Amino acid sequence: MEIKHLEIISLALGIQQSSVLKTVTLMNDGATIPFIARYRKEMTGSLDEVQIADIQKLYKKLIELDLRKVFIIASIEEQGKLTPELRSIIINSFDANEIEDIYLPYKRKKKTRGDVAKENGLESLAKIILGQRNQYIEEAAIKYLNDKITTIQDAIQGAQDIVAEWISEDQDIREKLRQNFRKFGVIQSKVIAKKKSEAEKYQDYFDFQELLSKCPSHRYLAIMRGENENFLKINLIIDDERALQLIDRKYIQSNGKDGDIVADAVLDSYKRLIHPSLETQIKNEFKEKADDDAIRVFGENLRQLLLAAPLGQKAVIAIDPGFRTGCKVVCLDSNGDFQEYVTIFPHGPQNQASEAKDMIKNLVYKYQIKAIGIGNGTASRETQSLVKEIAFDSKVEIYMVNESGASIYSASDVAREEFPDKDITIRGAVSIGRRLMDPLAELVKIDAKSIGVGQYQHDVHQGKLKENLEITVSSCVNKVGVNLNTASRHILTYIAGLGPSLAKNIVEYRRVNGDFKSIDQLNKVPRLGDKAYEQAAGFLRIRDAENALDNTGVHPECYHIVAQMSKKTNMSIKDFVLNSEVRKDLKLTDYVSDKIGMPTLIDIMKELDKPGLDPRGEARTFSFDDKIKSIEDVHEGMVVPGIVTNLTNFGAFVDIGVKQDGLLHISQITDKFIQTPGEVLKLQQELIVKVTGIDVSRKRINLSCLF
Repeated sequence: MEIKHLEIISLALGIQQSSVLKTVTLMNDGATIPFIARYRKEMTGSLDEVQIADIQKLYKKLIELDLRKVFIIASIEEQGKLTPELRSIIINSFDANEIEDIYLPYKRKKKTRGDVAKENGLESLAKIILGQRNQYIEEAAIKYLNDKITTIQDAIQGAQDIVAEWISEDQDIREKLRQNFRKFGVIQSKVIAKKKSEAEKYQDYFDFQELLSKCPSHRYLAIMRGENENFLKINLIIDDERALQLIDRKYIQSNGKDGDIVADAVLDSYKRLIHPSLETQIKNEFKEKADDDAIRVFGENLRQLLLAAPLGQKAVIAIDPGFRTGCKVVCLDSNGDFQEYVTIFPHGPQNQASEAKDMIKNLVYKYQIKAIGIGNGTASRETQSLVKEIAFDSKVEIYMVNESGASIYSASDVAREEFPDKDITIRGAVSIGRRLMDPLAELVKIDAKSIGVGQYQHDVHQGKLKENLEITVSSCVNKVGVNLNTASRHILTYIAGLGPSLAKNIVEYRRVNGDFKSIDQLNKVPRLGDKAYEQAAGFLRIRDAENALDNTGVHPECYHIVAQMSKKTNMSIKDFVLNSEVRKDLKLTDYVSDKIGMPTLIDIMKELDKPGLDPRGEARTFSFDDKIKSIEDVHEGMVVPGIVTNLTNFGAFVDIGVKQDGLLHISQITDKFIQTPGEVLKLQQELIVKVTGIDVSRKRINLSCLF
């Protein structure tokens, strides 16, 4: 790793250089973010996953910049214009804008007016004009007339075009104007007149302007979407007079004719070349920032959704509710395996409520059902009310399940592979039931963008979004850990060091050889080498394993330490794991070595305190207000329970029991100043909210929070 890279990352992230170096070394050696964060704390100085991911992203960006510099140097060298000084400047610059400004005069582009003027021999005239020595320009221009330049005015205009391009390539001017855009630029949007009737959803931006530096990411992305859909025209505005004065001060040195020509060149350069170029650059720069912000919000929401408390291994009924087409009902056993499917028609137009209740009651008895999960889409409240009326013989919990993305799953290759003989309606209902049992295990099968907890996820940089969401999913899966003997291929894919191929091999090995008896047995899985074993082993669990440590987050490389501890207490490892009082008397400093430090020893003790315990807690039931089932039942002033379904930078969306979520604007969340709703609220958080506005025709509900 280059020293300069090390210094830049350390300074930008506020992380010690030694920690950065060791982290990058580990990553280059194939270590994953979850593994480094959990099992290499001594090396990194206990950096967390966010810090490690930030190092990875910035290091990757610097490597990409290095590749760009190599390309630029080669391009300039090919033109025979590379000097040792220019090479040094490029190599030692780590400012992407500066590097592109340096490259601008050498960049291969379409032939410009300045290029044509140079081909016509006007470059020396341009230098004379730019020198502004009060010469008689018309007399000087006569010398440049030829078969292509037939008039004095043509010669002067051509030379002016060259000067305009020289000015537009001035690094100092470009950087100063970039700063001007960033600090004082205004984003302006106007509706395209002929599209006004179709652009109703963008009516807030029909005639809108705001200081660019104050424009929040969600608003910037909304405006840019309007432009991309050809409903809005977007401009970035700065004080043109101030910008021109800045350029004039540097380039206009005469009050004569040549000074006037340079002034014209400045105006032309600014309007035709500099402003459009920088406007595009700044729009892209702020788009990148807005993307990063939106991706961060999506990642935080996704993490909370994936780590939602599971019901656990209990037999369930899952209902995908509907009106005309009926409610699809599936029964799943405690492992989530399909048992039976029926369709009931309790609502209009069939209104077979009595038959539906009998059917559900019989299924509950037949399969010893412990819980019923109802999708939160169309007819969900009506179906929930119906189920609550059933007098079951034993306790049956009733849950509302967020079904976002269930239809995506039901039509996917994954669903067809799992249920090749079932249609999409059955698959969708199964997904609802499995989400209740284990949200993480089921949601990893769906493209994260389809889960519905982001803002403008289809407008942001898709490569960055995919990378960030994969990191988030991997982090959640490894945080929870997975049961090696029951985990699907899909969730095993996200375990550190595995991936699709090794996950498939593990499942196939398990099918042929039966359940794993120990973590070490992983070494027998085809193509699973030492590096993959090192990365994955600590995140896998085996219940009732021969070695009690195989059901903990203690890495096998540290089993010998626990063995030493248990030996000192004259206990078996199994008894040692079960006896927390004995562990309290141990002096951890006795087990510190050159490879194992206190951070790892403390983590080992924490893992032994909760062997096999799921960190997500337990699922809880939630009840909406019985008086409202549709938006028509909602009235201003009502105070009702709700549950947070999505967080954005501008507010939270709250399900109050109707199909349309209400908006809890950031200004209505608390009486204190907050920058983002996430400072106060969490996904799936239960709230008491007041309805402050209702627009049935536009299906909009405005809420305020009551604490």
